[in-house]
Amino acid sequence: MSTLDKKTKDFLASAAPILAGLQAQPTAQQQEAGYADTLREILQQPVTWRETAQRLRTPASIQEITAALTPLPSHVVLTGSGSSMYIGECLAPTLQQGLGLPVQAIAAGTLLTHWRSVLPPGNGLLISLARSGDSPESCGVVKQLLADAPGYRHLVLTCNAHGKLAISYPDDPRVRVVVLDERTNDRSLVMTSSFTNLLLAGSSLSQSRGSLSDETVERAARRVQQLFDQHADALAQFARRAFSAAVYLGSGGAVGAAREGALKMGEMTAGKVITMAETFLGLRHGPMSSLNAATVVVALLSPDPAVRAYEYDLLRELKRKQLGMATLLVGEDIPRDLLAPNDLAIELPGLFADGDIPALLADVVVGQLFAFFRCLHLGEKPDTPSQGVLTRVVGDFTLHGTEP
Repeated sequence: MSTLDKKTKDFLASAAPILAGLQAQPTAQQQEAGYADTLREILQQPVTWRETAQRLRTPASIQEITAALTPLPSHVVLTGSGSSMYIGECLAPTLQQGLGLPVQAIAAGTLLTHWRSVLPPGNGLLISLARSGDSPESCGVVKQLLADAPGYRHLVLTCNAHGKLAISYPDDPRVRVVVLDERTNDRSLVMTSSFTNLLLAGSSLSQSRGSLSDETVERAARRVQQLFDQHADALAQFARRAFSAAVYLGSGGAVGAAREGALKMGEMTAGKVITMAETFLGLRHGPMSSLNAATVVVALLSPDPAVRAYEYDLLRELKRKQLGMATLLVGEDIPRDLLAPNDLAIELPGLFADGDIPALLADVVVGQLFAFFRCLHLGEKPDTPSQGVLTRVVGDFTLHGTEP
């Protein structure tokens, strides 16, 4: 281990404020330790959310979104690859309720290979969610559907003004593009600020039907800044536990946040932590058997009290059966009987008051920080944790003929 790696670990093991200590390192040393991009991109999220909310209310963005939704489509499909797909899973329930239309998330890879059998027929809207806009399957899907499903219109939400999805169809009125601020085009291998800003941008599609106000975005930004300021050290300590597996639980749109948290932990630890994402109610149907003394449970609690009652019941059952090493809970006013001495509650006052999207933003950031600290604890580099196995953008691969 290098001297610098030891210094990084010393920060994590010290009583000093963790994030401040890591940020205080000179940029060159942060880069050598392999966390400069990831840390900056995690911490910039509250600031970039404010900018994204403003950008989505500019005349240019409103024009693109209005054109995509006019006339109103019969249904909406959200698509993307990897983390971008999980954004769609987070968004789908909120957009369906806000737009009054059927909305579903379908992975770009599935559309690429099986679009005829999984794409709803009719005059729909396909929303492509993309950090780079250069992944082969996402680009291939849009190209395929423009040719073979002409009834579909397309809206691209991307962080990269120079990506293929952003620049390939300037003269096709069926394709509309909204590009977020360049800062959200994360440089790290893992998506962090890209994810949450695309989630926020996607929620703006129901802007005329109760979308997020400036005040709501401001409260979400302050709440996550509070997470950084008041809970980061406890998360860093929790990440040093002797666990080898993590199970992430969510309900509704939070299933997408759970899957994203599981992916972040898997990516940033290069597979040293085995992860799984499941619904609270689905855990009983087999996956509960995998919870052992080396497993931590991450519980993303719902803003809906009726849903939360089911989640509480499941967590109490895990306590009765003494399953798992410890639980990390994200919510507010968490009942004390849910907490064992080894558990950690991230309580953010007001988290449930503003509905699903602000709560999901916080859920996702907790997952990012948890994985980031675990990565550093294991001696990996968050910016490039897989030692070449993964790349920031999936490389080109052959696009074969689709199903007949």
